[in-house]
Amino acid sequence: MTMMNNQLDIAIVGYGKMGKAVEKLALNHQHNVIVTIDNEEEWETRGEKLAHCDAAIEFTTPEAAPENIIKCFERNVPVVTGSTGWGHLLPEIVQLCNQNGQTLFYASNFSIGVNLFFELNKRLACMLANMKAYKPRITETHHTEKLDAPSGTAISLANEIIATRDGIRKWADADNNPSEDVLPVKSYRKENITGTHVVSYDSDIDSIEIKHTAHTRRGFAEGAILAAQWIQNKKGVFTMKDFLNL
Repeated sequence: MTMMNNQLDIAIVGYGKMGKAVEKLALNHQHNVIVTIDNEEEWETRGEKLAHCDAAIEFTTPEAAPENIIKCFERNVPVVTGSTGWGHLLPEIVQLCNQNGQTLFYASNFSIGVNLFFELNKRLACMLANMKAYKPRITETHHTEKLDAPSGTAISLANEIIATRDGIRKWADADNNPSEDVLPVKSYRKENITGTHVVSYDSDIDSIEIKHTAHTRRGFAEGAILAAQWIQNKKGVFTMKDFLNL
């Protein structure tokens, strides 16, 4: 391992578009990419190289992410994961991390702008919590290769709104005018869209809308690399709220 001048030895788990973006940016920042792993066969042939890494950055699928994280824990490697769609298993992974003295940094979105957007969403939800005339809804649009829907970011936005507004019990894939206890979250998949999220509140009189549009994957990759630097010498489970001190 090398830690001089914050230089890291990194493993990249998941070598799709995000993995390649992380690799390119990591090398530009003078980090070392020791190994890339993209499937079970490569875990078998390359997995031992993780023992020499300061962190593993994981962007895969909802099905693969939990097992990938466990494999990193078994090799005593801190994990930064941006995989989404497996949140129902997060409590189990958190417990495993804490019981075994490991390190996990989990984020549904590593973009600094998106995490500021989360805070705006929370603030707006609080301001409108008692204004029942304004009906909230969320839309998200991503590239056609994105496997989970709605996005982890959209789910995070929805959960913040649900936490502040009495009467909304859940979010669901629903068109406009669902039942009163449902927050509609619509997903769209289009070519060459990095990621757009819109939170809107509509009344008979007017509408209020906040929007975040990602232009490239660089923001996600940059955030993941910064997280990998930040977790060095830390134990436990962390999120972007910890990183940004929000």
